[in-house]
Amino acid sequence: MTMTMSTALLTDHYELTMLQAALRSGAASRRAVFEVFARHLPGGRRYGVVAGTGRVLDELDRFRFGDEELTFLRDNQVVDESTLAYLADYRFSGDIWGYAEGDLYFPASPIMVVEGTFAEAVLLETLILSILNHDCAIASAASRMRNSAGGRPLIEMGSRRTHERSAVAAARAAYLAGFASTSNLMAGHVYGIPTAGTAAHAFTLLHDSEKAAFEAQVASLGPGTTLLVDTYEVAEAVRTAVELVGSKLGAVRIDSGDLGAAAQEVREQLDALGAFNTRILVTSDLDEYAIAALAAAPVDGYGVGTSLVTGSGVPTAALVYKMVARETAGGRMEPVAKRSVGKPSRGGRKEAYRLLDETGRAETELVTTSGLVPEDGIPLLRELVRDGRAVGAEPLSAARERHVEAVALLPADALHLARGYAAIPTEFA
Repeated sequence: MTMTMSTALLTDHYELTMLQAALRSGAASRRAVFEVFARHLPGGRRYGVVAGTGRVLDELDRFRFGDEELTFLRDNQVVDESTLAYLADYRFSGDIWGYAEGDLYFPASPIMVVEGTFAEAVLLETLILSILNHDCAIASAASRMRNSAGGRPLIEMGSRRTHERSAVAAARAAYLAGFASTSNLMAGHVYGIPTAGTAAHAFTLLHDSEKAAFEAQVASLGPGTTLLVDTYEVAEAVRTAVELVGSKLGAVRIDSGDLGAAAQEVREQLDALGAFNTRILVTSDLDEYAIAALAAAPVDGYGVGTSLVTGSGVPTAALVYKMVARETAGGRMEPVAKRSVGKPSRGGRKEAYRLLDETGRAETELVTTSGLVPEDGIPLLRELVRDGRAVGAEPLSAARERHVEAVALLPADALHLARGYAAIPTEFA
């Protein structure tokens, strides 16, 4: 999302106190490698979706400590003067690699690798995690909804159910994972996502009758508009709508009740009235399970709000940012890893490959620190930032296309909605 303010304070206090201590010890300038990965896929999901990489590149470009940020840190005694002097000149000059947006990830997949001095790289932890944890969670939920929809279009309409900036990011992540459009105009403005929307119940209630409301909407938006038919009595509203517009009526929307039964009744009524091409859209607290339950109903599209922008019950991707290699006092890079109970990490700068079986389906996620390059493996890490400059930016449409291709390579049981294990195992070499 384009903004003018610095992103440098979108971080945690202890990032700066670590920096101060490292500057004092002399270790701040040592090379370090940090890695973003998930120890598990929350919610028992079968795969995760990489999203937010483009936003990381945008925000990294504005990660600068200007006068306002430095004054805040000084006034609140967050760090000392020598650290403030370092921050005044801060520019990330390292390298970043990552899985491409729209691709899939599994437990321990190194979806982003950040290499630079400790001082440069440690400051990016919170910014990177806040973006990726949010966007990956939303995209993963959106992908499951897309699978459940079976080719029927999905509209993202959850802006009023989340923070205003999160709403824009959520619309982006949902579109990446296959949603057709969004109700959020800022997302349309910033990211070029198609926007859609017609009228709410308030518009009907405003007018002296439902017929008057429909007449006003059709006069303004044309016969191809979508009329909301459940403000009062659905059958009466459908009858009124077809009487006004005839067979050219674009769609009707149902926003309450038993959506499957209502859709069936409305379809039969529309057909009886000759409105064979009028589509039926449904909304009302939909998630992937509700969408799947409507698979046999005569529904032509879905509008999803609350469940989408909250990750359908899984609002974070559980990603972490851990150091996996560091430069010793002697100048040699060596792997490092946590041994904490329940929170281990694997040391070493990694590469990752996706291995396919004889049918062309994804079979294994291979993560290696040995330099091994499998003969038929698909390399997953690509260069995103070189010497501090973004080199991996791409249009959102590329990520959207990539996601379709990546999901198509999964084994069939990866699309099951029930809780389960990762669709493919992660192996280490």
